[in-house]
Amino acid sequence: MFDWMVWTTPVAIFFVCVAAMLAIMTVLEIKRPTVPRKGFLPMVTTRGDRLFIGLLGAAYINLMFVGVAGLIADWLSLDDEPAIWWGFGVSVIWFITVMRKG
Repeated sequence: MFDWMVWTTPVAIFFVCVAAMLAIMTVLEIKRPTVPRKGFLPMVTTRGDRLFIGLLGAAYINLMFVGVAGLIADWLSLDDEPAIWWGFGVSVIWFITVMRKG
């Protein structure tokens, strides 16, 4: 059924993490209902809003990194493109910042 998909270990880990975040957010919402608040984002957000914004921003950060990795290698005269883990690290920092301070 899923033969057309490329199920590598990183892809599987990604989807398991997203499912786990959704499950945790559901339990948190039942146990401790969210209170809308205003952080550094230009609007009042709930916990779920910040999760969505954080995931969306992390996806765009990773896509931008993949897009400019070749340029970074040229600018810094590197033999190979920088590892994708740099983009992942920046996106994790963005996600944590949005969830805590957004």
